[in-house]
Amino acid sequence: MQFIETLKLKSKLFFLFILITVGLFAIGIMGVINTNAMKKNIDSLYFGSLVPVVELNDILRTYNGNLTVSVYKATNAQISKDQLEFEIENSLQKIQKRWKSYESHFKRDEELDYLEYVSSEIKSTNIYFKKILQASRDGKNLQKLSINILEKHVSHIHQTIQKLINYEVEVARFERKIFLKRYDLLMEKIGIVLALVILGILFVSYYVFKSIQNDQTTLEVATKKLKKANKRLESASYTDTLTNLNNRRYFNLVYERELKRAKRDHNFITFMMLDIDFFKQYNDTYGHIEGDHALKAVAKVLKDKLKRPTDFVFRLGGEEFGVLFSGANESDSARLAQDICDAIRGREILHENSKVNKYLTISIGLVCCVADDALDDELLISVADTMLYKAKESGRDRYAISSSVSEATTDERVSA
Repeated sequence: MQFIETLKLKSKLFFLFILITVGLFAIGIMGVINTNAMKKNIDSLYFGSLVPVVELNDILRTYNGNLTVSVYKATNAQISKDQLEFEIENSLQKIQKRWKSYESHFKRDEELDYLEYVSSEIKSTNIYFKKILQASRDGKNLQKLSINILEKHVSHIHQTIQKLINYEVEVARFERKIFLKRYDLLMEKIGIVLALVILGILFVSYYVFKSIQNDQTTLEVATKKLKKANKRLESASYTDTLTNLNNRRYFNLVYERELKRAKRDHNFITFMMLDIDFFKQYNDTYGHIEGDHALKAVAKVLKDKLKRPTDFVFRLGGEEFGVLFSGANESDSARLAQDICDAIRGREILHENSKVNKYLTISIGLVCCVADDALDDELLISVADTMLYKAKESGRDRYAISSSVSEATTDERVSA
């Protein structure tokens, strides 16, 4: 089931990725198309109108400047014949070159008639200046040249070309208006398409991410439930169901760990084995239900007496309990054992068939020593068991303690 849910999540993410990719790809294509269209419009505006105006103005400057000024100077004998001929030849070539360039640009059908007229007028004007050039070459006196005729030709061609310039400027203005309209329309279309794409992506993304969030929430809830279930299972596997104390399995886990820690810190470690006195007779007298109540009462006393984080209480099996802690010396451990005996007796749980006391009692065997590398794991339990046996031999309802643990010697003491 989890595998299927994972596949669904991956499919949603993949769908979102494809959608965003297609959207961005479409935006990119539109951007390229519209950029090219804008480029064409700019070309039409600037290269279709501005450049021709520059060329026509250059022709006018040549007529009004180089040609006219050179002829004026020639009539006043201010330049030589060679200079005049050079200026006329270069100017006419320049005019011819600029005019051909202008004619090569795109022209509308309605422009062709006036263009042909201007071309004929330029030719006519150029013929006039060519005659002056020929007259200079023939050695004629240019001082007799009529200035009025010169000004008439120059003025006429100026007016003719100026009209063409004015027309080109008007065309440029018109093209600019068209360009701006097209540009605004394109921007509007792009804005609408982008808005729709973005809204679509946002809508689908919201749906997908909402679905992912729901899946994630469901997964988190399931994970939390699973963790709680695992904790309950783990707790159940390490907890005695009757007394809620740690069980023998948890004792095996903690005992080795705490013993290693005490060895590492060279600290005191205490282990107690506790056994309810004449518990079989108690069950035979009062029944197993009351026996369970007695076990719970003993467990309650142990919990109340051992509350430190480093105190561990176990039900090892049947009526046998275990206590493990570190950091307390022999005197403190013995005092605690006595307190436990007194507290259990003080609960005044009636035990008529006990040979020790009319109330329920407990016997304790404990070991308290400084842990070192020579301390044997099994020996600590074995000595505690031996001390429990001695406590029972000595009359029960008491503790027996050993503070020196080795295979050779044990320093033993039984409480009164």
